[in-house]
Amino acid sequence: MTEIDKEKLYTDSAALDDFNRGIVEEFRANGGVVGGPFEGGNLLLLHTTGAKSGKPRLSPLAYLTVDGRMLIIGSYAGGPKDPAWVHNLRANPRARIEIGTDAYDVNVRELPPEERDAAYPKIVELAPVFADYQANTTRTIPLFELTRT
Repeated sequence: MTEIDKEKLYTDSAALDDFNRGIVEEFRANGGVVGGPFEGGNLLLLHTTGAKSGKPRLSPLAYLTVDGRMLIIGSYAGGPKDPAWVHNLRANPRARIEIGTDAYDVNVRELPPEERDAAYPKIVELAPVFADYQANTTRTIPLFELTRT
């Protein structure tokens, strides 16, 4: 994805919806395997409840396992603000995820600052692109732990 494409995704919600829709379709058609910018990575589909609307929301996200914990990263590829799913999880810390062909409910916990700061270097070690994302934004990129219910 080019920088111009990323900027469009940050500012144009319809473009982001179209981008995500294509990833979700590919994910479901291929048992959780996708190409493009997510090729070779761990991907899940996160089902949240809209913080303002109360409507169901769906976001394809990368996840990493750090110290035996499943973590998702609110990087928005280094964008200037948190992705919408971060706000949704802060308002309602329960979600449903799809990984491969499996789907289940999870409790979600945002890592507090000290725990986040200890975990982020481990994230970068596993996926160095997250160092670039943090360097490209002034906000602290949040981390969330997902625990199967």
